[in-house]
Amino acid sequence: MSRRRIGFWYRFAAVLCKPPLVVLFKRDWRGMENIPADGGFITAVNHNSHLDPFLYAHFQYNSGRVPRFLAKHGLFRKGFVGAAMRGTGQIPVYRESTNALSAFRAAIDAVERGECVAFYPEGTLTRDPQLWPMTGKTGVARVALQTKCPVIPVGQWGATDALAPYAKKPNFFPRKTHHVLAGEPVDLSRFYDKEMTPELLKEVTEVIMTDITALVGELRGEEPPRKRYDPREARIEQRRKSQAQGGSSATAGTSEESK
Repeated sequence: MSRRRIGFWYRFAAVLCKPPLVVLFKRDWRGMENIPADGGFITAVNHNSHLDPFLYAHFQYNSGRVPRFLAKHGLFRKGFVGAAMRGTGQIPVYRESTNALSAFRAAIDAVERGECVAFYPEGTLTRDPQLWPMTGKTGVARVALQTKCPVIPVGQWGATDALAPYAKKPNFFPRKTHHVLAGEPVDLSRFYDKEMTPELLKEVTEVIMTDITALVGELRGEEPPRKRYDPREARIEQRRKSQAQGGSSATAGTSEESK
């Protein structure tokens, strides 16, 4: 399968975005040799800043294999951004609707046509307090198992120095460094041709996230945590603590009234 042509819209976006990115960020890019030269594949990337999609897209664009990102469908609706998203062939994601699976079908079709589809398996900015990759969603595993294509894990770090998660104002100076490390394909062969159960999809997703996290650890020069942050577990724990505190307050109030 041949690689996707870069096309007008991608070149136009590059003309707009690359100059400020080059000015504002130094680059420590490694592992580009692991990006397949031809054929369809997936990249699975961690997400810890609203800036890192632009920075990662710069890395991927320079590899010669332009990515198709899965993005919120609202970005495709109107104006210049919508035209650019459609023109560059990005894939709209419809959450909690009858069209929710259309993104996965589009991703599978793109891979089978020989294109690169970029996944942020976490689905949103990491909630981990130390900004390590958190638990991933299973969409990347579903497409990987369906297509049996190479899955390239990618760790990135440094965008948070310029714009921390949920920060309102960036801090570009002094000039920051964006680090990217693309790893070798994740070995998922042992999962092929098995029934695609929810348990299997979770296991495959965890294997992919483990490789991404190891790359982030290498970039940070730190050992990743043994247990991955799970937002669902964190919400349950927070709810339990709130209920316990509420119960303690009610008990204290009852005791006070009985005096």
